[in-house]
Amino acid sequence: MNIMTKLFGEIGIDINKVITFKAGLIGFKEYKQFMIIHDAEGEESKILWLQSIDEPDLALPIINPLLIRPDYNPVVEDELFRNIGEPDEEELMVFVTLTVPADITQITSNLKAPIVVNPKTLKGCQLIVENDEYPVRYPIYDILNNKEGN
Repeated sequence: MNIMTKLFGEIGIDINKVITFKAGLIGFKEYKQFMIIHDAEGEESKILWLQSIDEPDLALPIINPLLIRPDYNPVVEDELFRNIGEPDEEELMVFVTLTVPADITQITSNLKAPIVVNPKTLKGCQLIVENDEYPVRYPIYDILNNKEGN
């Protein structure tokens, strides 16, 4: 199946890898189906894209929070995972969204509202974590820059 995207043009997708967000995402409740797209083929990209299947203009940059906060351990009520199937913590995929302003040095991640995907059921949800130490705008430019140099 092919879909049109604003960032990547027309791309082929595997419908067996479409992730369904029953409740949508925060700020985008009407969009339920997404794909995770890697920015560069054959490379291990740090930044991925959560691309809406239904809206070509909706693609959110996402990243594994452990790449920017190795101690990331959000407190979440198990009940919130009910919509994505019986979670196996070892297999859950966790991402945080990025905000990329014109001045790239001001890039931030939202550690307060992670996106969780159950790869077995291909269902996902976005949660609000209870931890006070995880801000909505966590600066990450220096962290990513330091990792590039290693």
